[in-house]
Parts: sequence; structure tokens; C-alpha cells
Amino acid sequence: MRKYAAGEARPWAMEHLAGVCGCVMPSFSSDLSKLNETAIRHDIARERELGFSGFLIVAECGTTPRELRRFIDIAVAEAGDMITIVQASEDTLEDNVRLVEYAWQAGIDLVMPSYPLSFYPSSGEEIVTYTKTLADASPMGVIVFAMNLWNFERLHPSGFAVAWLEELIEKSPNVVAIKNEVGEPGVGGLVEVFKAFSNRVVVADPLEMNTPAWTTTYGMRWMGTSNYEYFGGEVPRYFEMLQQPDRFTEAMELYWRLHPARQATGTLMKEANAGTTLVHRLLWKYQGWLQGFNGGPVRAPHMRLSDRQMEALRTAALQSDLDVTEEPDEHFFVGRYAR
Repeated sequence: MRKYAAGEARPWAMEHLAGVCGCVMPSFSSDLSKLNETAIRHDIARERELGFSGFLIVAECGTTPRELRRFIDIAVAEAGDMITIVQASEDTLEDNVRLVEYAWQAGIDLVMPSYPLSFYPSSGEEIVTYTKTLADASPMGVIVFAMNLWNFERLHPSGFAVAWLEELIEKSPNVVAIKNEVGEPGVGGLVEVFKAFSNRVVVADPLEMNTPAWTTTYGMRWMGTSNYEYFGGEVPRYFEMLQQPDRFTEAMELYWRLHPARQATGTLMKEANAGTTLVHRLLWKYQGWLQGFNGGPVRAPHMRLSDRQMEALRTAALQSDLDVTEEPDEHFFVGRYAR
């Protein structure tokens, strides 16, 4: 059932968008010829079991437009009261508009636009226009993904200027949240976005290592979307603790227990991003598989997952006292629900 009516996206989000939203990636049959619907349903159920409030429907693993729409339908059917977010990362603006229109009709709650690999704007206005076009394509709430990996730094050093966000929030009432990853290194850009917009839309830094800072200074109550599945249910658990000031010390004890795993995933993700600016989705799938998700392959072209990377992630998870599978890594490449 739809969570809000047309024109109500922003007030709904300000009241109800909370908790931690992870990521569900598509699973495929053994021959990669079609979706593995049993595995997808298992992964959504696993998100719920681990305490996630919602999930991103990841669109960067090789699904065709038709398969992505079927993935959306499965997500809506299985999500229940969980928040569903579709990633609009098709090849063109027109394709993404059609995807957004479909997702709204299917019952998806929110959309997080990406920007095509061929998108090379010459001004901030072009970025605003592109994003606003998607925001206006349906009544669905939009999460603006403000980050420094879109190759927009030539237009503003932060990678996504506050002025662009201001214009989007003013002109697009369907903009309900900002995924705030601007201005590395340092936190100056992040603070600027929190300070400017936290009382008008939901602002979240998805990097779980920064959570203690933003929950205590800006009252951040929603976090998404990223590879939190690697930590099992521990990120939703300590995030909930941090919402209660009297549990800060307890939350930080759990936070520090997870630090070996945090360091391992941070190192490997920086390694992958440095050469591609793309997310290593196969690595993310392996991280989830360690915690009971289906695993299995994604379609090429994609980054290869090495024994070195898998060993580092498994070892760090054990050092963080996470309950990881004892199955050999070769089983990951098949998946738990191979068909």
C-alpha cells in the first residue's frame, strides 16, 4: 500500500524516513540468463531480519530494463512496511524518466537518481535541470545523491554545491532527502549541507563511521544507502542506540568492536573507487553473503573479486566478532539459491 499521496512526499519523509536503509542487489540464475526471484525474495527477508528499515533496489549489476522492472515488482511485493528506494541509473535521462514513472505506479516509495556515464554538464544549472526533471516525473519522493564522484568538481570544489541543492529544494517539492557525501577530504562540506538543510529535508551521511558525529550534532535519524549488510544487524542496532543520548556509551562500545571490519571495507572500497569511481558491487555481494544473503554473480562488465579481498573481509569480520558463514568462498560465486 502506498505510504503517501501525491504532493505529500516531503512531509511524509520528514516524519517517517528513519532507521537504516541497506542495499539489495539482483541475483541471477546460474547461467546469468534471468533473475533468480527466490534469491531476491530471500535477500529482502534477510534485510528485515537484520533490522533494516528499508533498502535500495540496486540497478548497477547488469539488469535489463525489463528485469529491473520485475525486480521492482518483487521488491514491492516483499517489502511490507519497509521503505523501498529505486536507483535511477539508466543510460539516459529519458530512460530514467520512464523508470521513475514505472516505479511510482508499482508502489515504490522513493527514488535516488544517479547520473549517466555520458552526462558531462557545463554548468550547475544543467545538473539542477537533470535532477529536477526526474523529480517532476512522478509524485515520488527524491533523494538527491550529492557526492564528489560525479566529476562535477570542475563546476564546484565540493562536487555538489549547496546552491544547487538550494535550488532543487526550492523548486522541486518532491525532493525529500539528501545523501550527503560532498567535499572530501574533511567534513567541512558535509557540515555545510547539514547546517543548511537539516530542518527542511532529511539529510544523511551514508558513511556509517561518521554516525556518532551527525546523530549527536544534527540529530540524524535516517542513514542510507550503503553496504551495511557486511556488519549483519549491528549497524541498525547501534544507530538506534545513538538516537537515545543515554545509550551513547553503549553504542560506542559496539561501534569500536566493528572497527576491524570497518577498516577492511574502507581500504578495499577506496582501492576500487580510485581507479573507477564505481561501486564494487560484487564485493558488496560477497560482504552480504558472509551474513546469510544469497551472494552469487553479477553480470559483466564488472570488477573482479579476488581471494586477497575475500580473505581480508572475512578475517576482519571475525576480528569484529561478527557471525559469518563457514562456507568456503567458492560457494559465494554460485549463491545460496542457485537455479
